[in-house]
Amino acid sequence: MPKKLLFIFNPYSGKGQIKNHLTNIIDIFTKAGYDTTIRPTQCHLDAYQYISQNVKKYDRLVVSGGDGTLNEAVKGLMTLEPFERIPLGYIPAGTANDFASTLNIPKNMVSAAKIAADGMPFKCDIGCFNGEYFNYVAAFGAFTDVSYGTPQGTKNILGQGAYILEAIRRLPSISSHNVKIIHDSGVTEENIALCIVLNATYVGGIHADGKFENISLNDGLFELLVFKHADNIIDFQAAFSGIMKGEQVGKGYVILKSSKFEFISHDEIEWTLDGEYGGNTRKVSIEVIPQAITYIVPKKQ
Repeated sequence: MPKKLLFIFNPYSGKGQIKNHLTNIIDIFTKAGYDTTIRPTQCHLDAYQYISQNVKKYDRLVVSGGDGTLNEAVKGLMTLEPFERIPLGYIPAGTANDFASTLNIPKNMVSAAKIAADGMPFKCDIGCFNGEYFNYVAAFGAFTDVSYGTPQGTKNILGQGAYILEAIRRLPSISSHNVKIIHDSGVTEENIALCIVLNATYVGGIHADGKFENISLNDGLFELLVFKHADNIIDFQAAFSGIMKGEQVGKGYVILKSSKFEFISHDEIEWTLDGEYGGNTRKVSIEVIPQAITYIVPKKQ
């Protein structure tokens, strides 16, 4: 009996380029022995709802879109028991595609489809943010709302450059939050301009591997990067430069690893999860769920 594959795609991600590749993608899945069900997303959270209600019928799930679409797929799978979570393939079609780069999945959609159909399984950690699952990054502070605050039309026209232009526009208004962070190693309290909880080797299109020590996607630990408050953009850039050089300790930033984090602040803080709006809150609990999702990644050479 043929295996069953559910293919969900966001028709508007990137520049709608998926429409130019659908025939080749479905042909790849068919040649790999799958009977394929195709569903274009209809609205926000459509992928999440459809997956959580229907994915048990299938042997493999493949999604195509940006980080937001992938986030919905992960949240849908996480509604199931661990043994019910089928392998997840990914065909990136968004603007930045940080997590696809982390998994070594190419931006070429046909090549990514071949990996989704015939790659190897890789178990990956997932984050839980106040009970809501996220894939690879939770953040607050300077620039973190750029991805969802930038109009989709601008992103389609300018690509990743749209994020950079929006970030530059906001430089004069950088503020900070006084936050207590409880983690495996103790307590850290700082005036924070930017905070990133990360399980990836790319963030914002920047390659983080080598900037943090021993990044692993399935070790039960997430990386924490804190940019302290800077009096001016020059100090902020100096801290950023230190991290880019791979310096693990610096005057303007903190880097550490933990299996869980608790954030407590006096004022409400706006968070992003996988580049999407994550809500405003004074208290956040983040827990790593070890090896919760099985991704399909390129076979080892």
